[in-house]
Amino acid sequence: MIKRFNRYELKYIIHAFQKKALIVDLENYMSCDKNGDKNGYYPIESLYYDSPSLSFYRSKIDGIRFRRKVRIRTYPSSSILPVTNSMVEIKQRVNKTVQKKRIPLSVPDALKLCIGDFDLSSLSDQDFEAASEITYIAKTMQIKPTCIISYIRQAFVGSKYEPGLRITFDTSLKYRTHALEINGKAKNNYFMPPSWCIMEVKLNGFIPTWVNALLAKHKCSLNRISKYCAGIEKSHGRKIIEYRS
Repeated sequence: MIKRFNRYELKYIIHAFQKKALIVDLENYMSCDKNGDKNGYYPIESLYYDSPSLSFYRSKIDGIRFRRKVRIRTYPSSSILPVTNSMVEIKQRVNKTVQKKRIPLSVPDALKLCIGDFDLSSLSDQDFEAASEITYIAKTMQIKPTCIISYIRQAFVGSKYEPGLRITFDTSLKYRTHALEINGKAKNNYFMPPSWCIMEVKLNGFIPTWVNALLAKHKCSLNRISKYCAGIEKSHGRKIIEYRS
């Protein structure tokens, strides 16, 4: 498991019919992520933290060049059993580069870390560095659970010639800003119509020529949407984006 990486992330909002056509072409270059099912699908649910004044949200809206967010990411299964493992992530953007640090922890320990109440002594040196940063943020910014974002991801990975390339399609995009418990039974609501999808192109360096050609062929336009910000805005009754087929 990769715990640290720097990369570029390009986001697009596309309709279901574009997704279907894109995947037909993608399968000539990429394969399904083996972490998902046979078609590369898997569910994701993330609990986002923010300060009482929504500092992380505002830094994105204001276009701050250096910004970050803290979240606990889980991968629910179809089982009725609660999720017990999670990934605490601190994700930051420096200009156009995305930097992510991950720490695998049990859900109870992840919750403790995100309020600055976790004993770091048992962590490896690499995890200790990231956990110390999260602890500092938790204590100085008084972050607290703010929003849950959930979706179904279909992921594709590059060949051995493009090992850093990853393209994902996120559908059934939902949020809630109440009952912010991991494994909670509260209902999530759509922040984007079900027929729309967020596609992300993630890469370590230059975008391959064939990817550019594919994006042009399917008329994909860049969009700087943040799922977390979209959830916050939807909860406040604000329109996020105009959807046009």
